Amino acid sequence: MREKLGKISNFLVSLAAGIASFVFTLVAVLVVTDFNEKLAASLIMGLFALLIVWVASEQPNSSQARAVSALIKRLLAVGSGDLTSPTPAAVRREMPALAAAVDNLFEQVRSNLDNVHAIALYDPVTSLPNRVHFKREADRVLKARGWDDGVALLFIDLDGFKEVNDSLGHAQGDQVLTMVANRLRIVVKAETREDSLAPPLLARLAGDEFTLLFPRVREPAEAERIAQSALVALCEPFEVGEQTIDMGASIGVALSPRHGTDLAALMKAADIAMYHAKESGRSQASMFHARMAAAFEEKVQTEKALREALGRSEFELAYQPQLDARSGVVVAGEALIRWNHPYDGLRLPDSFIGIAEESSLIVDIGDWVIDGVAATAARWHARGMAQRLTFNVSPKQIERADFFDRLRAAVERHQAPLRMLELEITETLVMKCGDRVIAELAALRAEGLSIAIDDFGSGYSNLARLKDMPLDRVKLDRSLTADVDRSEGALAIVTAVIHLIHGVGCEVVGEGVERREQLDLLRAVGCDVVQGFAFSEALAETEFLDWVRDNAPLRLLPRSA
Repeated sequence: MREKLGKISNFLVSLAAGIASFVFTLVAVLVVTDFNEKLAASLIMGLFALLIVWVASEQPNSSQARAVSALIKRLLAVGSGDLTSPTPAAVRREMPALAAAVDNLFEQVRSNLDNVHAIALYDPVTSLPNRVHFKREADRVLKARGWDDGVALLFIDLDGFKEVNDSLGHAQGDQVLTMVANRLRIVVKAETREDSLAPPLLARLAGDEFTLLFPRVREPAEAERIAQSALVALCEPFEVGEQTIDMGASIGVALSPRHGTDLAALMKAADIAMYHAKESGRSQASMFHARMAAAFEEKVQTEKALREALGRSEFELAYQPQLDARSGVVVAGEALIRWNHPYDGLRLPDSFIGIAEESSLIVDIGDWVIDGVAATAARWHARGMAQRLTFNVSPKQIERADFFDRLRAAVERHQAPLRMLELEITETLVMKCGDRVIAELAALRAEGLSIAIDDFGSGYSNLARLKDMPLDRVKLDRSLTADVDRSEGALAIVTAVIHLIHGVGCEVVGEGVERREQLDLLRAVGCDVVQGFAFSEALAETEFLDWVRDNAPLRLLPRSA
């Protein structure tokens, strides 16, 4: 109907224009007689005709106008979130090319939004929901649960995944994460209950952290059983290419409403339980308990106090003598950190180093130790002393790309002779350190620095690895030396280890010597250097210097025949 009215309107406009042109021309012919006036009249009639043509050409096509109006309304609907309605039929009929272009545009926009949605809510490596998606869905589950419905949250942290990434590379590390996700999917499928109002949630939160949320789990025993199923699945070896990887996982378990009614409280409880599982030996699951929260809070407070301690100069170094096992001469002093806590008094390393290791604080504390050791070595050198000064470094320190530059800078700053310094690294670090670290250690050793392995025998050892390392000494862990005078088996093991270490060209240092009988037997089986409370505890620098002066060589421990 509208189309017919539009055609009638165009016809009437054209008819009116024709009648007006005819009347104007007739009047001009009858009235105008002069040539100039006729010329002017002709010009006016021409302009009038042009005006009539322009009006006719500008008269809108009503069908197209309605189509454009419909398209405008459709585009404005996007502001309300409508990206799915089709292009109006009027546009398809009157402007098919424009309609096709609009359809393609909306299809591309929808595709882009789908991609953004996937990136925002899903992990690109495992295709699992990410932290944002998990939080949204978990909040919904917790709010929808009945008053007697329980919810179990499992917080999973892979054990040893960082080593996998470091040794195999991130590409194969991503493959392992995908395999972990697939194993957890199997666990979720096996534990899904038909009567559950919502399916279990599985997500990758970040890095090597995963989480599982199971609705309608009422009893701790049921949650622990599910956690054990996940643990068994993740402790199976992973086959990546030609590599077989053993990792395992530490799992923290929390229940709602017992351990929290909202997601934040539940996540905190599960996180605390997970750290308890790690500290208890890894590859195990722990159910949250209130006493864990107290221990965690103490840990948080200790970490905060450690940060403040660095700024307040609350740390100091103490030095424990190392003696030649045969002559009794003091050949070195081990620098050990002490913390003058403002409320607790003097705190030994065992009470805070583990917490520092779990954070970046160990790097800053380690830098402080290195600077203090370099300054001490310079002072000892100025006094004409020749004793070595040994100090420990954390794996987190030595793994930093700038560690060796920072060590050299401290030595140069204090003008300390490298030959007076001995760097102690852990047995675990020796087993896994890369070629770059070995090359840097070798370069320092060539310049005079000594290298020692600390606590040998407390972890996984590979004697074949020792012969390839730039080493001077190996320190036997006190667990090896503790019973050498009380157990023939312990003595036999220590004797064999000492001979093997001598075989790769290193000296042996016996730690934890507390009795004369230990000293006599260690000396008899070839131990080169001894250290322990049988001689002296760790001393302040002035006390150490006095002790060295008064006990050189040590006369309290007679040489064995």
